[in-house]
Amino acid sequence: MARAAGAGGTEQGMLMTTFDKRKDEAEARFKHDQEFKFKATARRNKLLGLWAAEQMGVGGASAETYAKAVVVADFERTGDEDVVDKLVRDFAEAGVAIDAHRVRKEMARLMAVALEQLKEE
Repeated sequence: MARAAGAGGTEQGMLMTTFDKRKDEAEARFKHDQEFKFKATARRNKLLGLWAAEQMGVGGASAETYAKAVVVADFERTGDEDVVDKLVRDFAEAGVAIDAHRVRKEMARLMAVALEQLKEE
C-alpha cells in the first residue's frame, strides 16, 4: 500500500514538473513576443517619423530628431492613435495634405518593413 502511494506521488511530482516547465516556457514565449512587438512598433514609428519628415521637407539630423519624437509620442496613450494624431497635426501645421487614413496605411506598410528588418538582425 505504501508502495502504491509512493509511486503515485512520484508520478504526480513528474506531472507537476512537466506542467511547471510548460508554464515557464509559455511565460518566456509571451515575454519574447511582447519584447519583439515593442521593438517592431518602435522601429515602425521611427521609419514612420522619417517618412513624415520627408513629406514635410525635413532632412538630415532634423529628420532623425523628428523620428525620435514620433517614437516618444507613442507612449502618450495605448494604441497607435497618439502617433496618428501627432502626424496629422504636424502635417496640418506644415501645410502637407496627408490625412489620418493615409498615415494608417503608411503605418501598416512600415510595420511590414520593420518586421522584416528585425528578422534580418
